Amino acid sequence: MTKAPSPAPAFSCRAELDRLTDDELLVRFRALPRDSHERAVACEILVQRYERLVRSCVRQYRGSPEPVEDLMQVGYVGLLKAINNFDPTFGSGLSAYAAPCISGEIKRHFRDKRWQVHVRRSAQELLLELRKATEELTHTLGRAPDDHELAERLGCTAEDLLEARQADMVFTSYSLDAPLSDRDDPAQLSDVLGSDDADVEHTIDMEAVSTHWDELPEREQRILVMRFYGNLTQAEIGARLGISQMHVSRLLARALGHLRSRLLDNDNPDVLVTS
Repeated sequence: MTKAPSPAPAFSCRAELDRLTDDELLVRFRALPRDSHERAVACEILVQRYERLVRSCVRQYRGSPEPVEDLMQVGYVGLLKAINNFDPTFGSGLSAYAAPCISGEIKRHFRDKRWQVHVRRSAQELLLELRKATEELTHTLGRAPDDHELAERLGCTAEDLLEARQADMVFTSYSLDAPLSDRDDPAQLSDVLGSDDADVEHTIDMEAVSTHWDELPEREQRILVMRFYGNLTQAEIGARLGISQMHVSRLLARALGHLRSRLLDNDNPDVLVTS
């Protein structure tokens, strides 16, 4: 019967790496091949040592709807990037280098994956800073800070705060089938949303027409009013004006063509549209 290999060398390797300082471990890590088991163990040790740093970076986002566990995983991605890119020979320590890497990865997660509606990057970042500042000032003042205090703390304007709060409203979208209460058979969100109002669209169209209405001769104005508001036929309009039906048709087409070309910004407003 074949005897199983002893795990002692693996334990010995980890124990040896555990005794190294962070800088020594990083030098060892960088010198090892990427596919080596020892390099993987060294990386695991470094991640464990800097878990508190990741938690510290995640803590400022506790007010967001994103689960802390998910943010921790994102933070670890930033930490791994820092471990792979940091050169200990430049000094300053891994902690100083890794903190902005972790925070940057979390911000990128919010910017690229969590926002349901496109929001300017500056507003996204200000919202995250606003949450942190609100928590800190509430603890310091013993009450919720007002907008002036928040703006002074963040070095921004009241308009910037408003934009950040509006961005918070589009952070998470809601299903149209979402219930509005906990009651039995509650109304859904779609039940209280308005629909397109055809009268509003008609009003906008008529306002656009009125802009160029006075450009038409008085007789063509009368023809349009009788045709579209009086619902008269071309023959009836011709009888009232004492002109032929064919003449009414030509004047009507010319008037409509002029208005249509104006509304469409056509360079040739005199083109007749007879369709």
